[in-house]
Amino acid sequence: MKYLLSILLLSAVMQAQSLAVTRFALPDAPVQQRDHFWTLENKAEVGVLAGLITADAITTQRGLSQGLQEGNPIMRPFVTRGPAAQAAGFALGFGAGVGAVYLLHRTHHFKAERIAMRMIVAGESAVVANNIIAIR
Repeated sequence: MKYLLSILLLSAVMQAQSLAVTRFALPDAPVQQRDHFWTLENKAEVGVLAGLITADAITTQRGLSQGLQEGNPIMRPFVTRGPAAQAAGFALGFGAGVGAVYLLHRTHHFKAERIAMRMIVAGESAVVANNIIAIR
């Protein structure tokens, strides 16, 4: 009889402890996950970047035809060898920029991913604006 009473008492204590723990347990913190790289925001920014790179290529060729020279020493060998080599150079630059942003995304640096993409777009915008000012 003592064993039965002690088992019932022990079971009641275990039930009370489990209720107390679950009743006062804190909920899990929300997790900010961005599983997909190609969100609407990234699609728009990559599209804008592609347009800016196209504008940079066009304004660079116009500047070269007016006697100006390429200011970027890394791109200069591509630009001076004609439009096909220039397209290859710009494709490499575009791939490197989007690739760096994707690497930040895959390593869960979401804030750095957004900042990097916007910095790349801002830099390319400044280059296009500088080219337009130079050829006028």
